[in-house]
Amino acid sequence: MSAKIFIPTPLRSYVGNRDSLELEGKTVREILANLSLQYEGLRRHLFNEQGQLRSFVNVYLNDEDIRYLQREETPVKENDTISIVPSIAGGSLQTAVPVGELSNEEIKRYSRHLIMPEVGLEGQKKLKAASVLCVGAGGLGSPLALYLAAAGVGRIGVVDFDVVDFSNLQRQILHTTHDVGRSKLASAREKLASINPNVQVETHELRLSSENALELFRAYDIVADGTDNFPTRYLVNDACVLTQRPNVYASIFRFEGQASVFATEDGPCYRCLYPEPPPPGLVPSCAEGGVLGILPGLVGIIQATEVIKLIIGKGEPLIGRLLLFDALGMRFRELKLRKDPDCPACGQNRTIHELIDYHQFCGVGMEEAPQLGSQWEISVEELKKELDSGKDIYILDVRNPEEYQIARIEGSHLIPLSELLGRIHELDSAREVVVHCKTGIRSARAIELLREAGFRKLRNLKGGISAWSEKIDPRVPTY
Repeated sequence: MSAKIFIPTPLRSYVGNRDSLELEGKTVREILANLSLQYEGLRRHLFNEQGQLRSFVNVYLNDEDIRYLQREETPVKENDTISIVPSIAGGSLQTAVPVGELSNEEIKRYSRHLIMPEVGLEGQKKLKAASVLCVGAGGLGSPLALYLAAAGVGRIGVVDFDVVDFSNLQRQILHTTHDVGRSKLASAREKLASINPNVQVETHELRLSSENALELFRAYDIVADGTDNFPTRYLVNDACVLTQRPNVYASIFRFEGQASVFATEDGPCYRCLYPEPPPPGLVPSCAEGGVLGILPGLVGIIQATEVIKLIIGKGEPLIGRLLLFDALGMRFRELKLRKDPDCPACGQNRTIHELIDYHQFCGVGMEEAPQLGSQWEISVEELKKELDSGKDIYILDVRNPEEYQIARIEGSHLIPLSELLGRIHELDSAREVVVHCKTGIRSARAIELLREAGFRKLRNLKGGISAWSEKIDPRVPTY
């Protein structure tokens, strides 16, 4: 049987940047096996060392999760579709806040809502009485908070602890060039107040943690997750389940987005979809892989739409449904989600009754780079000195080709990390090799791969090309 298999953006570099393939096989297992045979680099992303499908990779046959069919032995018919959905870092809401009246100014401001039968005066009063916590004031949090404020949600909380950087401005529309260097929360408060002075904006300049999440979440009706890392995603999920707050979820990467509503009474939670996180470094962040600037705007607006539907109690929220968006193909697809009866967070015999150390759970610390030891590292100053002395050094750049076009160290050789194992024959193990990326994290992973392959004359450039630009050659652009 021939089936079409959809390849998600994070894995497309392993299949020649194709978004779908036609493969033969009688079962899902056979088709995935044929896929990994044809594209060896995919194997470690799909299967663990025991040959089992990884728990953070979900596979759908048409729109059904194979975990609720016959798992990998699910038979495949002609013209079926298979979707690989890896993890990337409801109903009517009854609020206890008294519903207040609208002023004449508010009636004029929200008039286009008031004449809609689905919203009307009562719906707008519900919006005014509601409170929403936006976790993050970045790519997703920007359109989310802006549209909630414009819609008249009475109290909006924003959690963030970062400052505005030039690299944020391509997508984080809460902030402007004038805000670079400012606290994101100061910028957010200013913009939201200018859009709608009737909205109460509360800022929480802190790193969300197991110590503060429960108390913070209980102060709001709905939580909207706009985070960009796995520890915080699992923290938000578990805190929402424990505080019985809906989790309006979204994630983005390059040209693809996901959205759903988790942690409602009858619906699944994030752990039902992804019981375990991927190993550190296996799934690239937006900082490593990039994101189309428009994408978080579109997906963040979907989040805002779901929040408003929950508040006014209208429409069909994304409970039990995962919405997938592909900007390159301009396609939306929808997959069914089910509540896992064995889920440790929301299942019948749940084992999670308090928040845990989520960095430990996800296998990462605050710093994601492998700890190599000083003997495997070299500073940019030391590299410059050795190059000036005429020492024969092979500089290996493991960034993506797009990054190499932006900036490079003179004389360096590009082999992207995703291609390294397949092109390892291009390297001479007898020669001194200095490996670098943007900041030193991906190159540290490359060092580990090369060490496993028998290379010993290796050093990781601390701080990567960013440090080289800052300390050695300012003509090299930063990005």
